[in-house]
Order: sequence, then C-alpha cells, then structure tokens
Amino acid sequence: MSTAPYKTLRLEASDEVIINKSRFIGYACPCETEEEALAFLQKIRTRHKDATHNCYAYVIGRNAGVMRYSDDGEPGGTAGLPMMEVLKNQGVVNCCVVVTRYFGGVLLGAGGLVRAYTQGTVIALKAAQVVRMEPSQRYLCEVAYPLWDKVQHAMRSLPLQLVSSEFTTAVSFTILTREKDADFILNELTRITDGRFESLLEEESFQAWDEET
Repeated sequence: MSTAPYKTLRLEASDEVIINKSRFIGYACPCETEEEALAFLQKIRTRHKDATHNCYAYVIGRNAGVMRYSDDGEPGGTAGLPMMEVLKNQGVVNCCVVVTRYFGGVLLGAGGLVRAYTQGTVIALKAAQVVRMEPSQRYLCEVAYPLWDKVQHAMRSLPLQLVSSEFTTAVSFTILTREKDADFILNELTRITDGRFESLLEEESFQAWDEET
C-alpha cells in the first residue's frame, strides 16, 4: 500500500458553548463523499429548524479536492470561512462541521462572530476525535501457551493493537499494526519467542490511529 496517510474524524459528535447569551452547538461528522456531507448538514438543519443560523464547512477527498462553506445569513466571512480555516489548520479531510447558533440578544460584532464560530468548530472536532488514517496490516498470529505471557508483555510496549485472542491447542491472536511498523513488530515477536512465532497477513486497509500514537 502506497497511499499517503490522512487525518479525519473518528465519529459523529457534538459540543456546545454559550457566548454572550448566544448558544453555539458544534457538530462534526466523518463523511466520505459530498453527498454524505450534505445529508449530515440536512439532518442538523432539520433538527434545528428554529435556530438562527446553521453555518457549515466540509472538506471531501484525501487531497481536499472539495471544500465548501456557508455563513448561512451571518455577515460575510464571519462564520463559514473561519470554520474552514480550522479544518485546514488541523489538516482534516472527509469531514463536515455544522455550527448551530441560537441568538441570545447580544450582538457579537464581526470579530466576536469569527471567534465564536472558530471555537464552535474546535470543540466539535475535539468531540469527534481527530485521528490519523494510515495504511495498516492485520495479522493472524500463533504461539505456544508457555510463550503467551512473554508475548503479551512485549506487545504492551509495541505500536500495535491486539484485536482478539483465542485459546485452543495454542494461542491464536490477531494484531493490527501500521504498515510502516509491521516488519519491526514481527521481527521483535520472532526474537522474543526464539523463532517459535507464526504470522499470516490477513488484510491491508486504512485504519484510524490516535494522533499521539
């Protein structure tokens, strides 16, 4: 697999903040296509038909080929563009953010609106969890029972995810690793078991990894 890693969102989520009596609700959702982004936008618009504004920004395509945003009635450049700037600054793609506003009676001014919609986008992304999608490999592995404790201990310090384990005549377990880490991990598990370790590549795909891992 040679396609470059990219950042997107783990799940659909929301958060909200009150700014000078106005309620701002930030919604974020991973979307693979523009149709999915528009469907998510319509869902939020329907949920908040009584809101003052439902501003949005979305980026579709691993290379950010589609970028759209809207102020939805707010003064030009005070909502959609600041929201898009947050998405660009965080480098996330294949996602849509909607910030819903219920006006609280206090005018925020252009600068206040920019800050409010920026904050609404930031909290939405935080709730939805930015993740790094990387080329990954899943391996089915097997070791004898006496080696399992040693393997478990080693795996805790290796950059992998233990997907499942099954105890039959031996210990069969499935691990998920980034493609770039696979050789090191397999070599390490082979080393600590003195070569008594078997592995079979089951699948190659893009998988979500936390930013800090």
